[in-house]
Amino acid sequence: MSADRAVDDALLAAVRDRVARGTGPVTPERLAAALRETGAVVGSAAAEQVVVGLRAELLGAGPLQPLLDDPEVTDVLVNGPRDVWIDRAGSLQAVPIDLGDAAAVRMLAVRLAATGGQRLDDARPTVDARLPDGTRLHAVLPPVADGCTALSLRVVRHRPFTPADLVACGTLAPGVDAVLEALVRVRANLLVSGSTGTGKTTVLSTLLSLADPGERIVCIEESGELAPRHPHVVRLLVRRPNVEGAGEISLADLVRESLRMRPDRVVLGECRGAEVREVLGALNTGHDGGCTTVHANAAQDVPARLAALGALAGMTSEALATQAVSALHAVVHLRRDGGCRRVTEIAVVGRDRDTGDLTVEPAVLSPIGGEAVAGPGWARLADRIGWGRWG
Repeated sequence: MSADRAVDDALLAAVRDRVARGTGPVTPERLAAALRETGAVVGSAAAEQVVVGLRAELLGAGPLQPLLDDPEVTDVLVNGPRDVWIDRAGSLQAVPIDLGDAAAVRMLAVRLAATGGQRLDDARPTVDARLPDGTRLHAVLPPVADGCTALSLRVVRHRPFTPADLVACGTLAPGVDAVLEALVRVRANLLVSGSTGTGKTTVLSTLLSLADPGERIVCIEESGELAPRHPHVVRLLVRRPNVEGAGEISLADLVRESLRMRPDRVVLGECRGAEVREVLGALNTGHDGGCTTVHANAAQDVPARLAALGALAGMTSEALATQAVSALHAVVHLRRDGGCRRVTEIAVVGRDRDTGDLTVEPAVLSPIGGEAVAGPGWARLADRIGWGRWG
């Protein structure tokens, strides 16, 4: 059996049966022992390759696992058995992988969903789950997905970054790192914005790693993606409703619960619904140093985005603006251009004198390929962090 071929179904079933009889984690050693028990005749080098394949089939993403293990791959997208794409270095590329047929793709999606503790079937044909290694899974079954199950896997690399690392890779321009560090130090409430895949989670994790080690950080997420390098992090994850539609614990519920847990910093991994009311309320009641992220194409789009989320919570535009202007001290916006992810703007939040609408004014501008410069809102931001002129 070669490493390039899928593990033989009969051998896989035999090893799975033997592993199921035991207890404890499924380690390479246990897989190797189960393989020997089957009596399959393979050489030592081939046996090692088979164990890797078995581990991918039993615990990982099967034939997709080598793609997920590639350090340059951020996303693996499956549109059909022979229609597989990867996002490598900011570019989508087709890869020559044969997953069999539509039934095999569905079986893979169902197994991955179960690994992430979620159900995926005709009654619930969509799933958003986190796999044990942190990979984000999204899957849609037919007929909602036309023709074949659609799989989207996003790799979450839990390597901790420092601001210096982000400067070195171009995510932060020189000087921007110092501004962000100062915002964390003075416990400013931050809103990290950007479109999908711009690096919001990476930047937020890096900033949280700068918090005082004596502080207690409570992270609230749909799936645990934030990985701050900090000694005191408590994670709260949503629970989806069961088959009867009961038992759901939402992001809004968890924000409320977090306030009873003696947090120094309340962090909402992503705000995309009515929970905006709870998180703005929390940041308005003495819980400084809090953070959240939102999807937005530009920093100037953040007010409209927040207004839309507030409407889901029954908040008027005026109520939303009143809460946001006192709850949020700075907006950190990221953009992605090809393979470059960059903090292109740090802005301050205010209200229009004439209309009372929520506004976002640039304080630091850092275009991709350019140097960071002060914007019209710099004086307000400098006052917040105790600085004078830019630079």
